[in-house]
Amino acid sequence: MDLTRSSHVASSLVVLPECASTNAELRERAADAAAWPHLSVLLTDSQTAGRGRLDRTWSTPPGSALAVSVLLRDLPADAAAWGWIPLAAGVAMTDAVAAQLPGHRVGLKWPNDVLVDGRKICGILAEVSGGAVIVGTGINTAMSAEQLPVPTATSFAALGVDVDADRLVADYLVGLDAAISGLSRSGDAVGLHAEVTARCLTLGQTVDVSMPDGSTLNGVATRLAADGRLVIDDGSAEHEVLSGDVVHVRLA
Repeated sequence: MDLTRSSHVASSLVVLPECASTNAELRERAADAAAWPHLSVLLTDSQTAGRGRLDRTWSTPPGSALAVSVLLRDLPADAAAWGWIPLAAGVAMTDAVAAQLPGHRVGLKWPNDVLVDGRKICGILAEVSGGAVIVGTGINTAMSAEQLPVPTATSFAALGVDVDADRLVADYLVGLDAAISGLSRSGDAVGLHAEVTARCLTLGQTVDVSMPDGSTLNGVATRLAADGRLVIDDGSAEHEVLSGDVVHVRLA
């Protein structure tokens, strides 16, 4: 896999022929802070035991998807701002994907899925590891239509596009680093809030949200709160959602 452009952006970049979970592997290696500085990257196109949100596990046929984990050490001093990191990654990946899919509707499903024409092409999982954050992404690259796990998924190959993986990863890293640097410099998320809002396909949609306590919240996603929470209007009151599994009941 030629990742020349990506290697010039990342502080260090390690490509594994196969890996159970890039996030778990990077977490172990990151104990050596000198060898693994800010914006270090570990990736593979054969992840056998990846983990998504809500502890879901998944694997993909070798060569059909990219699993990319990025180590972030230069973070906002206020840990409360770290909650914006998955959304920052979503913005960066949305733009990286859109750059290679002109003519398609690419956007962010709150809080951390990238959709193309309403179907998921990428998922994102951010995890705190000591004083750092590891952001893992899984992007469906060469997965055929027959290999897609669910009807609501898609891939570059299923869309008839031969993705430039090096450009995709490099564009993502540039966007992610810029977003995190901006968040750290300003101490607030005003600019990032606007960027997420502009790309968020969930806003304006009727949604069902499976809450961590097992309940379901139904309503219209109206806006993002100042801290990135999704605001749902159920017809009688507004609710701010910090985490939950969001399903778009309809797509505009």
